Amino acid sequence: METANLDLTALLLQVATQRSKAAYSQLFHYFAPRIRHYGLRHLRSEARAMELVQETLLAVWQKAALYHPEKGAPTTWIYTVMRNQCFDMLRRQQVSKEDLVAEDIWPVLEYQAVEDDKNDPGENEILTRQLAHYLHLLPAAQQEVVRSVYLQDQTLQEIADRLQIPLGTIKSRLRLGLAKLREQIEQEHEHD
Repeated sequence: METANLDLTALLLQVATQRSKAAYSQLFHYFAPRIRHYGLRHLRSEARAMELVQETLLAVWQKAALYHPEKGAPTTWIYTVMRNQCFDMLRRQQVSKEDLVAEDIWPVLEYQAVEDDKNDPGENEILTRQLAHYLHLLPAAQQEVVRSVYLQDQTLQEIADRLQIPLGTIKSRLRLGLAKLREQIEQEHEHD
């Protein structure tokens, strides 16, 4: 599909008036990578970025009839939907911020992977390798928690149960470990 040949206005109007799945598919393929990239920058998580893609494009399908070409470009309308979805997600995230501390390190690491190739299918592997590279800088207790969260995909509660340590202690170790890692990674970036 040649992006230069896409008439986004016509596609969005086909979705609005005819519920055209073919037009929607073209819009989806055009906007999904752009929304994902925006989500990575603002939501700091691959999973949340993909949720933003799904929520935004579902809203586009459901609300396409609200788009009026005389009021603006389809990209403006869709990006407005995306930003509204993103703000909603950030508000929900803020409410449960204590539980989401584990996401704090990805933006620093993803900078290297995302800026090089936004659509690299091996991005998660790159992030994992980068994180593993820095783990030795942490005290053993913090290493254990960070490794469990990022490399073994365990929840904070699962780690607390396994180590028989209070959840608050796990959160503290994670927060301290991530702060140290972030500081180290940012220092290295400044010297590059």
